[in-house]
This record gives sequence, C-alpha cells and structure tokens, in this order.
Amino acid sequence: MPVTIVLGGQWGDEGKGKITDALAATADIVIRPNGSTNAGHTVVTDEGIYKLHVIPSGILYPHCTCIIGAGVAVSPPDLLREIAALRERHAQLGQLYLSDRAHVIMPYHPLLDLYEEQRRGAAGIGTTLRGNGPAFTDKVARRGIRVADLLPGSEALLRQKLEILLPEKNTLFVHLYHQQPLDLDELLNEARTWGEALAPFVIAAEVFVQDALAAGKHVIVEAAQGTMLDLDYGTYPYVTSSSPTAAGACQGAGIAPTQVERVVGVFKAYTTRVGAGPFPTELTDETGQLLRERGREYGTTTGRPRRVGWFDAVAARYTARLNGMTEAALTKLDMLDPLPEIRVCVGYRLGDRELTAPPAQLDQYMAVEPVYEILPGWQTDTSHAASFADLPPAAQRYVERIEELIGVPITMIGIGPARRQLVWRHASALA
Repeated sequence: MPVTIVLGGQWGDEGKGKITDALAATADIVIRPNGSTNAGHTVVTDEGIYKLHVIPSGILYPHCTCIIGAGVAVSPPDLLREIAALRERHAQLGQLYLSDRAHVIMPYHPLLDLYEEQRRGAAGIGTTLRGNGPAFTDKVARRGIRVADLLPGSEALLRQKLEILLPEKNTLFVHLYHQQPLDLDELLNEARTWGEALAPFVIAAEVFVQDALAAGKHVIVEAAQGTMLDLDYGTYPYVTSSSPTAAGACQGAGIAPTQVERVVGVFKAYTTRVGAGPFPTELTDETGQLLRERGREYGTTTGRPRRVGWFDAVAARYTARLNGMTEAALTKLDMLDPLPEIRVCVGYRLGDRELTAPPAQLDQYMAVEPVYEILPGWQTDTSHAASFADLPPAAQRYVERIEELIGVPITMIGIGPARRQLVWRHASALA
C-alpha cells in the first residue's frame, strides 16, 4: 500500500501531531523521519494531553507500529524518559522501534549548543539548546555516533571513535568556551547504559519498512518541524539541521519517492515561529497577544512563547509547491473566532518590487513588507462544527480563500485540540 507523508507547511508547530493521530487510526506503521527532541507534537485524547518529541504520534494506537527513523538525532536519556512516561500513563501502546542508523546526541552536543549560543549573544540562532545542531554537524562531518555504535558488542569501536572525537570537543570546551572538559570513561559508561536500555527497540528500520510495504501495509511518515525551517529552502541560517520536506521525509524513513501517494501539508490558520529569523506577518500588538493566549502558543519542548502573525500565503504556496502537496489540513481555525476581520498575506513588497516567493537573501526577507487581503471575521464559536456546512459562511470563505491561494485542496480543518474536533471536508481525506 502506498505511503502518506504528513509535514509542516510553515515554521513548525502547525498541528501535525493532531493530523497524524487522526490518520493513524487506520495506519499500520507511523515513522518519524527527521528532527530530534527539539521538536514537539501534541496529541489530545479522552485520556488527556500527550506531548511527544521523537516518538511518532501513532504510538497511542495499540495496533500501530511506530519507528524512529535514520534521519532522527536521538538523545537516549530523553527517549528513555519519553518511553517511561508513556508507559506510566497509557497501558495500551503500539510497538516502538528505533533505526540502528539514527545518530545519537551525545552529552557534549547540548553543551556545545549552549556555549555557542552564549558566545554569540544577540547574534545567536535561538536554538532549543538540545544539541540537535551539533549532532547533525558531526553527522555531516562523518564523525557522528550512531545507535548501532551503542549496542552491546560495539564497545571497542565506540571507544576508538570517542578517543579521536572527544579531544576535539574538549579543546573547544577549554580554550574557546573556558569550560571544563569531559571524561572519556564516564562518557563510555553512560553510552554503555544507554545501549543496553535501547537494544530491545533497535532494528534495521529501512528493511523493516520496505518489507511492510511489500506486504501491503499502510505507512504514514510524520515529519517534524516545518518546511520554512528547511536547511536548503528555509530562512537560512534561522533553520533546523535536518530536512522537514517530503524529500527529507523519504530519506529519513528509508522510503522511495515513487512509493508516496499522498503528501498532506499541515498549516495553522494563522502563522507562528519560534526563535529569530524573518517573519513578515508578525503581530506584536493586542491581536498577536490574543492569538498567543487563545492558541497556547508556547513551545512543547522549551515552553518559550511563539511569535504570532497572520497567515502567510506566499510562504504557504511556496512550501506547497516544493513538497508536491496533494492536500492540506488547516488547524486552529477556532482561534480566529473572536476577530472582526482577518488579514492574509498575499504578496511581499520589497521597495518598488512585489515578490511572489520568499527571497534567498536574508536581508531582503527581513525587509519585505506584507501585502494584505482583508477578509471578514465570523465572531462565532466554530469548535462544535460537525461538518464544513456547520461553519459560519465567513469561516467557510476563509478556508476556501486559503485553498485558492496555496493551490491545494484543504481536506481537514482543526477546530479544537480534541480528536473529535476535526472537520473532514472531502471523502478522500478518510482514505
């Protein structure tokens, strides 16, 4: 059976967990292909709120097999805590596996993240300080530690790698950051403990997935973060260290592009982003504060307040095309309920030019002025709508206008955090 990819069309935090949870009800396998503990997906069920980081959102379905793919940077202590917390709260969980090719966030990575942000001061990127960037730096430099290196029987190889790598890190700690060095034996003992705890979960994930597809299984790939944070196509350098695109999802999950049938882009009905970087539609007024508080726009991982703004159709159309989205989900429509009017950015103005796509030059993106189209609000509670027809006419028109602007059919509309608060607009969304 073909593959469905669920990915973010903005700067992350679009509600991918909610959409994946809805689609996973009929899925056999859900794969997390990218990112790390710096990302957070929230799922709300009748039992409560679950805040997931590297474990796929399908884990709450007992029938579902969940896989942390090769493209994820795994923090073993964080993953083990996440597993323990889920088991404590929820007895009926799906099966969880971890790719032996996934890279490991070692204890020196969060320290490098923290010290470098401190050194940069006001010029910092605004990372989550979880070690994601330094771990992916080591991966690209071909000196990273992988999950396979932690497993029992790999101790000699791990020691050999760390004997080369740790002196480099300690040189940075001591001479650049003026901090204490790390001890090799302590690091090896910690890694040995992780390997023993993780070993029951570790598999050759790409082989498992391809065998499952050959057997006709239904697979969902749940990408983390959002396309505007992509290392190549996002607001560089204010981006993440892996690829949150459809192409990146295939790579991280061990799936071929020809096996993908659906690409579901998830968009919030307004826009948010965390950390520094261009944000043309940002609201710093009372409307922005209202949306932040109504939408509880605080990071799942860090608790940091998110920046809030109007829907940016320029960026959304750009990500829809980049990913070949076949359909879209629009979440948190109900957050707009009190507003008398709603603005949508339909273009960027840079001096005397109008841009139809995000510019690559950072200084230009920081300088663009949004061109707005103003739509009437509905000032009616939408959170109990059972169908698209139940939404106020102005809310229906808002959804239709977003659909027109991004060029992708909107098949699902989120009107609240609960599982039942999802309007299925087209029958194809249920497939």
